[in-house]
Amino acid sequence: MTPITAASKVVLSIEHVVVRFGGLVALSDLDFTVAEGEIVGLIGPNGAGKTTAFNVVTGFLRPTSGAVRYRGTLLNGLKPHQIAALGLVRTFQRTSVFQNNSVFDNVLIGLHRRGRSRLRDTLLALPRERAEERALVEAAHGILRQVGLEQRAAELAGALPYGEQRLLGMALALAAQPSMLLLDEPVSGMNASETAKCMGLVEAIRASGVTILLVEHDMPMVMRVSDRIVVLNYGRIIAEGPPAAVQKNPDVIRAYPGRGKEACLSCATWCAATAG
Repeated sequence: MTPITAASKVVLSIEHVVVRFGGLVALSDLDFTVAEGEIVGLIGPNGAGKTTAFNVVTGFLRPTSGAVRYRGTLLNGLKPHQIAALGLVRTFQRTSVFQNNSVFDNVLIGLHRRGRSRLRDTLLALPRERAEERALVEAAHGILRQVGLEQRAAELAGALPYGEQRLLGMALALAAQPSMLLLDEPVSGMNASETAKCMGLVEAIRASGVTILLVEHDMPMVMRVSDRIVVLNYGRIIAEGPPAAVQKNPDVIRAYPGRGKEACLSCATWCAATAG
């Protein structure tokens, strides 16, 4: 894991964010930061406010009060595509791929948002347009190699097993060239081998210089890849710190109903006790 020090640059700042839906408080004074190069896990029981937090950060939901800043830019009021253009890109809980297109074309579609050729260049097949298309094709193959789907390039995205569709969703996010990636339950529905593969991919993405904030219910995965963990319950932060400290936090243990005293000490026992 990349060592995070007091001198590490803060890239994402969530400042006293409150979200209300009528009389329901979904987030209450949410306040934490993510530093350059970190992998931060955002966890909590169902309904704790994790996805609401993601939606606020990525512009799908406006906070009732508070502020979100990315690399010094205030995100409040920006649209999702404007936030993505700043380098802050997310995946979704459900697979979000183009089902009727090939795996390769899915990534190429995502990459074409980076293209700079004008309509005239495309219609006339000018050298600049051809050179750009070759570069995008090479980039698509590179991303598919990165996520382990190069051998599936010609297959229809909708025909992939669910776990590989999740990986393709990550490939689409990578096509947007993020400097920070928000992963919403990346290993949901994956088997053990797929989860291990995804964990390696997350670590490789971070090693390439991308900061990561992830929401995930698979506790072994979160504990192994995260530098730091933020725990939500009923829209409030109840714990924050390195995985070893969070595992033993009594407030965290109580937040998972029915786990009681059995739910801490080692990662394996904590995860087993909080899994069902």
